[in-house]
Amino acid sequence: MGRLKLFVPLIALLILLPLFYVGLSLDPNSMPSALVGNPVPEFELPMLEDDTKIIRSDDLKGEVALLNIWATWCFACKAEHPYLVRLAKQEGVKIIGINYRDERAPAQKWLKELHNPYQYSLFDKEGRLGLDLGVTGAPETYVIDRQGIVRYRHIGVVDERVWQETLKPLYQSLSAN
Repeated sequence: MGRLKLFVPLIALLILLPLFYVGLSLDPNSMPSALVGNPVPEFELPMLEDDTKIIRSDDLKGEVALLNIWATWCFACKAEHPYLVRLAKQEGVKIIGINYRDERAPAQKWLKELHNPYQYSLFDKEGRLGLDLGVTGAPETYVIDRQGIVRYRHIGVVDERVWQETLKPLYQSLSAN
């Protein structure tokens, strides 16, 4: 009986390996979002840069934009950040940040030190807007059209491939209309 106990972890591993393999082969961006095709949820949040200025969901209307969820505690956000800076500065992409479940001072310091790609950042300290958006983690990026409608949701880092293959064609198409 004692020797049989030695094989229990091996048997458990053999059962779990196929499940891990299937899980890792799934595309996290294929997760459906109930928001695609619907307006950004209504909100009123202070700007990260100036807590006396309140931004509302209606303020997102008028221009096509990327809505980027980020936080100082997010390692992937730090990897993504230089690319967002490049998109904003070199390509003129309008990016609005949502500082998600973070502290104001470290977030302000982050933007000062790493440069600020955002036209402005919303300070979502409690994560309520994030919950309404269905955020599963940071970073996430939403493409918003001129009417404030969510047209696409990307989970994970925005890099050259994601921008060129997915986000740029949609962004340009929506901007041309």
